[in-house]
Amino acid sequence: MFARFRKYIAGRSPRYFAGALAVIVGVVVLLLPSPYVIEMPGPTQDVLGKADGSDVIVVSGDGVTTYKDSGKLLLVTVSASGVPGYPIINAQAVWGWANPHVEVMPREAVVPIGQTADEYQRKVDKDMSGSQSKASAVGLQYVEQHANELGIDAGSLKNANVEMHVDKIGGPSAGMMYTLGLIDKLTPAKESGGKTIAGTGTINAKGKVGKIGGIRLKMLGAKRDGATWFLAPEGNCSEVVGHVPQGLRDVRVATLEEAYQALVSIGKGQGEQLPHCAA
Repeated sequence: MFARFRKYIAGRSPRYFAGALAVIVGVVVLLLPSPYVIEMPGPTQDVLGKADGSDVIVVSGDGVTTYKDSGKLLLVTVSASGVPGYPIINAQAVWGWANPHVEVMPREAVVPIGQTADEYQRKVDKDMSGSQSKASAVGLQYVEQHANELGIDAGSLKNANVEMHVDKIGGPSAGMMYTLGLIDKLTPAKESGGKTIAGTGTINAKGKVGKIGGIRLKMLGAKRDGATWFLAPEGNCSEVVGHVPQGLRDVRVATLEEAYQALVSIGKGQGEQLPHCAA
């Protein structure tokens, strides 16, 4: 058998061996750890619904009344692999480059060089916790300031305590949707009109909606999970134009007031007059 193998090898040209070596090297390279991050549409979460059996937004306190809405307000996410704690190999990066619903970026463009898995997770958790705290404060403030037009007693909110529960989602970009969800729960109007409305954007103490990352992928996730409307930060409009999935209607918003009024208009069936993102 060995003699047969030697005869087989002896009959092969140098080009054959070079080709075989190239294939072996290529396979080895594809199996090596990758310096890239791949991102794809992540899960969505209805902030008016439940997560792991508990309400996402819980409001308690003497005299506080909450209301149900038959629609859904979806926060949207991006799933990332290749970040600290979630390594990938080069073969996965190559797959990502070939997939139009995946984005591939150098790791240093996403996370600081040398960041550990623990540091990355702490940063993600801190961003989410801060997002929820800001949303709680801004949402309560908005309802108190607009109590008369929203049909509630501002005094009933003095002892309100807000808790938000989404443990498996991190980052700051759900701030606007948390805030809208809180306002919806505290007001008797069914703002969504039974529709599924998605959106993204940070929120600051003055109610400004901030730019976020991965909005193209987030729109794909929103469409996948049944949304027909998408509230997009004005700062992201250059990335939105030309990339809105068929069947999803984008609405440009820059402030919480604009986002809330857009939500109300959509719920009333008057959303077609709302502003699109423009180039």
